[in-house]
Parts: sequence; C-alpha cells; structure tokens
Amino acid sequence: MLLTLPDLLTADELARARALLGPEAPWVDGRTSAGEQALAQKNNQQLAQTSEAAAELRTLVLGALRRDAMFFSATLPRRIYNPLFNRYAGEQNFYGDHVDGAVLRSQATQEWVRTDISCTLFLADPESYDGGELVVQDTCGEQRVKLPAGHAVIYPGTSVHRVAPVTRGARVASFFWIESMVRSDEQRRLLFDMDMALLALRRRHGETAEATRLTGTYHNLLRLWAST
Repeated sequence: MLLTLPDLLTADELARARALLGPEAPWVDGRTSAGEQALAQKNNQQLAQTSEAAAELRTLVLGALRRDAMFFSATLPRRIYNPLFNRYAGEQNFYGDHVDGAVLRSQATQEWVRTDISCTLFLADPESYDGGELVVQDTCGEQRVKLPAGHAVIYPGTSVHRVAPVTRGARVASFFWIESMVRSDEQRRLLFDMDMALLALRRRHGETAEATRLTGTYHNLLRLWAST
C-alpha cells in the first residue's frame, strides 16, 4: 500500500527541522550507511547519526508520528527504526534502483527492525528543487512521488524504488522503516480500509449497532493477525 500522510509536521516543527538541516549541518557521505547492493546506486548526503541535530530531529519526527492517527492505522507499528535524514544536491544528487535491507539494526536503540514499511517525510518545498521524485515500482506500475514539505509517504519495504536525480536546488527529507504488528501488506490494507470505512460510517450515522459489530470484526481480525 502506497499512502500519503498529509501535514505530519506542524509549521513550527518544519521550521525547526529546516534550521537544523541547512548546508552547514554535519552532513556525511550517504554511502557510509549503504549495504553492498546499494553502494553503486547511492550518491547523496546523510546527517551524521551521532550529532546533536540528529538526536533532536529524531525526537521531533517520532513525536509527530505518535500523534498521527492515520499513520498508526496504516502501519500498526511494532517498532520504528530511528529516523534518518538525507540531502540530494550538486554532485550528490541521486539514489538508483534498490530494495531496502529486510532487517536493519538501529544505531540509536540497538534494536533490530524488520523493514515491512518504508517512509519518506519531505522537508523541502517541491518548488525549491527540480527532480528528486521518489519513484516506487508497485503492482499498479511506476509511482512518482514529490510531496509538499511536512507531508510523508509510506510504501511497502519490498518495493524496488529510487530517488530521481536532483538537477536544481536541494531535496531534504527524513526516511525510516516500520516493523508492523501485522506482517502482511495485504492484511494491513484490509484492516486500514475497514478502519477508514468505520470512521466514515460513524461520522455519517453515529455509533450504531452495525458499527459496533463491524468494530468487533476489525479487532478480531487484528487479534488473529497481529504479533506483539
């Protein structure tokens, strides 16, 4: 499932993130965190994970995720890999086709995280740079994603994807992975669709007996499929 999460960050949070992620931030070669398959494809900058800026930004992004109901409904998170931050500009301006590693160890928490879901949080205004689309290959073909600053997109970690070359300006974003309580993308999609339909029914008709029974079905399916 490929899904946009609008306005994940507030205006104040976005301003703070941009202040910490300017050209003078402690950027390092993005290939330092790449696996063997990605080394030849990856050409960007990444914020040093041990920096004070990275620690503050991780807290900011994780706080935004915790309050976002759609993020929780769509991902049913069990673990979240500590958010990372990258920059594409100048000669370090692309990331070719690749698939993210299946299991990654978080430097911040030392936890192993299965990468069921990938997430990109856009931090630069799309008008400020050319190119830089996140290109995801899925069952509906090639999806090209370039969102307003503060918006995020989630998509299956199994997808082949790339970042198109940035030909003007700088593309700055956060990226991370989610290990879901529900491992199957198909099952997560069914639960998400049911949850969104229940919300719409309650807004239209209130708390009816039918909505209560369907809510029970949702939770019984979650109980059947979830691992905690």
